[in-house]
Amino acid sequence: VQLVESGGGLVQPGGSLRLSCAASGFQFSWFAMSWYRQAPGKERELVAGIGNAGLKTNYADSVKGRFTISRDNAKNTVYLQMNSLKPEDTAVYYCRYANFWGQGTQVTVSS
Repeated sequence: VQLVESGGGLVQPGGSLRLSCAASGFQFSWFAMSWYRQAPGKERELVAGIGNAGLKTNYADSVKGRFTISRDNAKNTVYLQMNSLKPEDTAVYYCRYANFWGQGTQVTVSS
């Protein structure tokens, strides 16, 4: 199993970023996927999850209405569209499948 995140970076408050997670080594379309994040000095927390068909999603209260999780099963990729970013969204963002994690991608929201 391999999960490779991309799309992080430095963005100003109010800006947007789109994270991608390319998955391989398992039957991607059969399984739910999720995004987590970990800020310095804090525990890793669930940001958003999506069912295998993309029909069911769930979000942390702190990102509802600003973030959107989606997936493309033909490309074995899950996405996290992040809008109206705030400094408190600064964290390393991880893609997760079962007990497997990607290496993470840094998102920094700062002026």
